[in-house]
Amino acid sequence: MSGWNLPVLIDHTVLKPDATKADVLRLCEEAKANWFTVIFVPPCYVDEAVAALAGTNIHVGIPIGFPLGGHTTNTKVAEAMEAVNRGATVLDMVLNISRLKSGDHQYVRTDIAEVVKATPLAEHKVIFETCYLTQEEKRTACHLVMEAGADYVKTSTGFGPAGATVADVRLLKEVVAGKVKVKASGGIRDWKTTLAMLEAGADRIGTSASLKIIDEWRASHNKQG
Repeated sequence: MSGWNLPVLIDHTVLKPDATKADVLRLCEEAKANWFTVIFVPPCYVDEAVAALAGTNIHVGIPIGFPLGGHTTNTKVAEAMEAVNRGATVLDMVLNISRLKSGDHQYVRTDIAEVVKATPLAEHKVIFETCYLTQEEKRTACHLVMEAGADYVKTSTGFGPAGATVADVRLLKEVVAGKVKVKASGGIRDWKTTLAMLEAGADRIGTSASLKIIDEWRASHNKQG
């Protein structure tokens, strides 16, 4: 068993299209029961999540420009500001993948920077959707995120054709060189995969399979204890 304090490293998430209000409220209760420190819910449920977690140290996270990233900058800024004004403190915004692949690096940098500037008290992660990017585009995206002032680079939305890989986590960790953190997300559904991502350098894990992962982690701890 590693020394990971796993619950505090997980962003406990429900972002599937058919998630209901009951699912969101259950997610909040699960976060309380398992000592998760961040949850992610659809923007339309930010009020319910903030109310359900009032008086706790659990942060409400909201995705921005999700899941494709092609929203205009003004739209992303408005979405981010509304989320923060309603009580969200963590924002995971999707990189403008199309603009990056078009070579419009200044656009991508500004897109991120405007969201960061508009919501200075929030934590900002930028989702790359690495399955669509070349190795060089991943490196470029890391530099743009750092220049724009965000806090994390993040692998995936979970809606692309592939999710996080150990190789991508290692690459992102190498490029950012401790200047920002790395979140692995997308297809992480068991403790074995989670551990591999953490060992590769991930600082946070985004998953909707948090309870299963925590159960397996605790079972592993009991076996070794």
